[in-house]
Amino acid sequence: MQPDPQPGPRQPSHAPRHAPRQYPPAPLQVYLFATCLVDLFVPQAGLDAVRLLEREGLLVHYPRGQSCCGQPAYSSGNPEQARAVARAQLDLFAQPWPVIVPSGSCAGMMRHHWPQLFQDDPVAGPKALELAERVYELSEFLVCVLKLDLAGLADPGQAEENVVLHTSCGARREMGTRLHGVALVDALPGVTRIEHQRESECCGFGGTFSLKHPDISGAMVSDKIASACATGCDRLVSADCGCLLNIGHAAQHQGAPLPVEHLASFLWRRTGGAA
Repeated sequence: MQPDPQPGPRQPSHAPRHAPRQYPPAPLQVYLFATCLVDLFVPQAGLDAVRLLEREGLLVHYPRGQSCCGQPAYSSGNPEQARAVARAQLDLFAQPWPVIVPSGSCAGMMRHHWPQLFQDDPVAGPKALELAERVYELSEFLVCVLKLDLAGLADPGQAEENVVLHTSCGARREMGTRLHGVALVDALPGVTRIEHQRESECCGFGGTFSLKHPDISGAMVSDKIASACATGCDRLVSADCGCLLNIGHAAQHQGAPLPVEHLASFLWRRTGGAA
């Protein structure tokens, strides 16, 4: 009888779902999928994303019929509802322009899960797959397609800031865009990015997770806030509004000194935009 083989190295439990992609040259026109959270709660982030893109000479189109990406229904085990939400938007982005999403979790839903939702649909399936190939999270697009030179845009009148960067689970593990956010923040003169002990952990939001498991979610966000505050940072920056709302409101409730800001607004402000 042969002994049981020794287990090999454990694979990461959250391996990135994304495959290396080929980036196109900078386009002249793009779509913005602003997300429902930007639309309803953090409109400034959407406006600042548009300003960043327009400053690079792009014409930004915002289809009025867009709504939620369908992630809350999908992650709650309701694929039919998610499919209905996605189907209503497949034809809104008909031109072959990139679709820019200022949220890693929503971009991940559109890029990875919309094709899965329609994989057996001979009409909607090809549309979802073609659209998914054009979906970019904002920081990824700024770095890899526009090759944004923030050092040349930095406002010398800005005060120095120490910040921590929060990359959402979707951005980190589905879209693989943590390094893009890091590159943008690190390129800003006068900004020091500080890493903290719980940076890679979920903030506890998780869409409907925070509603179904509020005690667990509350403990997770408290750990995140305490770890960030221990660095003495001036603010927390993230490219995902769900995480920002969760962390920011929890910090206010606790009286913790942790202002939060969307990455688009942070970049716009640090490069000469309005404070």
